[in-house]
Amino acid sequence: MKIYKNKNHTIYNDDIFKCFSKIKDKTIDLVFADPPYNIGKDFDGLKDKKNEQDFLLWTYKWIDEVYRVLKENGSFYLMNSTQSIPFLDLYCRKYFNIISRIVWSYDSSSVQSKSSFGSQWEPILFMSKGKKYKFNSKDIEVEAKTGAKRNLIDYRKTPPKPYNKKKIPGNVWNFNRIRYLQEEYENHPTQKPEVLIERIIKVSSDKNDLILDPFSGSFTTSAVAKKNLRKSIGFEINEGYVKIGLRRLDIKSHFNSKELEKVKKRKTKNKSKSDHY
Repeated sequence: MKIYKNKNHTIYNDDIFKCFSKIKDKTIDLVFADPPYNIGKDFDGLKDKKNEQDFLLWTYKWIDEVYRVLKENGSFYLMNSTQSIPFLDLYCRKYFNIISRIVWSYDSSSVQSKSSFGSQWEPILFMSKGKKYKFNSKDIEVEAKTGAKRNLIDYRKTPPKPYNKKKIPGNVWNFNRIRYLQEEYENHPTQKPEVLIERIIKVSSDKNDLILDPFSGSFTTSAVAKKNLRKSIGFEINEGYVKIGLRRLDIKSHFNSKELEKVKKRKTKNKSKSDHY
């Protein structure tokens, strides 16, 4: 196992279960997990597709580890495919309190199926370990069009008063996917947008809290944690992706600046994160 770290951020470069073995019980404030979806994505010839039962058993095993390392008031956000999330929902509710089922909605410019309705959303489960959990609602408020743009009056109140100009977001989140020409684009096939991760980090953690991403990939979770003055731990089996994390977190290593340089590619040459299992 290779370990890279600075004062606030740590990267473990190895298999996910070996990485989990380094984390003590009840030490993590927030977990964001964006694991393999098992839907047949092509990572330069490596298919993200396994036997469904094997995939689910493997997923249940690391979810157990998430429960172990979370603090009693910790939160857990889990992403996966629309096909797999019902199984994971049923498994997680045995151990966690499911607070919200979130829809990440986005436009798709890719070719859509001609025999079914094309997918333009991905599910996110928001869960807590205990009954008490952090939810910093003021930090994620968005514009309420009723009050901010339409300037309507709520006549149900006594006396009547204008509707609020801000509100807590609902459970449908409209954020665009990352495109090649965007500055935040990294050479990773399933990179999630910073704005999505930032909403999760702001609402479910406080400054100096410790955030874990067991499938770090492009290391967006750790980078956003750094930006918002949180601490982070990232697991990643692929050394190519680890280099992204070292650059984004400014962690010293044996790699030279040329090896860590950001060079955009339209299609990754790295191994799939499905190699975790």
